[in-house]
Amino acid sequence: MAAAGSSVVRRVEELGDLAQAHIQQLSEAAGEDDHFLIRASAALEKLKLLCGEDKECSNPSNLLELYTQAILDMTYFEENKLVDEDFPEDSSQKVKELISFLSEPEILVKENNMHPKPCDLLGDELLECLSWRRGALLYMYCHSLTKRREWLTRKSSLLKKYLIDGISYLLQMLNYRCPLQLNEGVSFQDLDTAKLLSEGIFSDIHLLAMMYSGEMCYWGLKHCADQQPENHEVDSGVSGVSGASYTTQKEPLDFREVGEKILKKKTKQPMKWKSSRKEDILTLFKNVTLHKDIQPGYLF
Repeated sequence: MAAAGSSVVRRVEELGDLAQAHIQQLSEAAGEDDHFLIRASAALEKLKLLCGEDKECSNPSNLLELYTQAILDMTYFEENKLVDEDFPEDSSQKVKELISFLSEPEILVKENNMHPKPCDLLGDELLECLSWRRGALLYMYCHSLTKRREWLTRKSSLLKKYLIDGISYLLQMLNYRCPLQLNEGVSFQDLDTAKLLSEGIFSDIHLLAMMYSGEMCYWGLKHCADQQPENHEVDSGVSGVSGASYTTQKEPLDFREVGEKILKKKTKQPMKWKSSRKEDILTLFKNVTLHKDIQPGYLF
């Protein structure tokens, strides 16, 4: 285990140096200071200092957290640029690059066999954030692609891959934490909040993840229904026990089945839930349909 930890420290240091160089390029291209790039660079500088100490005594978890936070900030800057430009025609390579950056922390943990589950080292919140960011990025990219009719006629199979990957990341995000078990020993002042927690909905972002994955299922049915089934696999549970994305039986993704599960789960959410985004979310949910004659709504 000590050898694995030392290996992680060395690899994190290497990745941190690469990310710092990338941030420098982004800053120079932007021509101005950006809050997220500054924060990412500061985290990597702290990471570099910690890695310069005795590697055998360094805490891999702390180093991975710093690296992950830097990656989240760095990629957020780039994602905003893509969204502002409505994902230019040549965006596919940049999207793949960002997905690769956001996947690196999990890959690093798995390759070094440090823990049976990455959540033991990175923590549920960081893993949720990494999965959410990958899924949301692919949602926004697919949303842009669905408006390009000529592209769709030529590359609907590529859209299907992006949709499956995006749905997979979003369902993974929803599966990291255990839903709260309601029983007589648990007391709540707000019953609506308790119902949300019992369904594994811990924040607006969890509800948005359900909405995004549901709408991506709609796009899959609308634009990819005529394609032959492919051997893509994903955990189709909408919520489950912590670590379910690593232990649950996998099955080929069915856009209709997954979409119906999400929409059914949506109808259980209490209508009195207080959220600044509640009306937008509920309106969009109502417009997400599995019937071809009704168009979905969008947040973007």
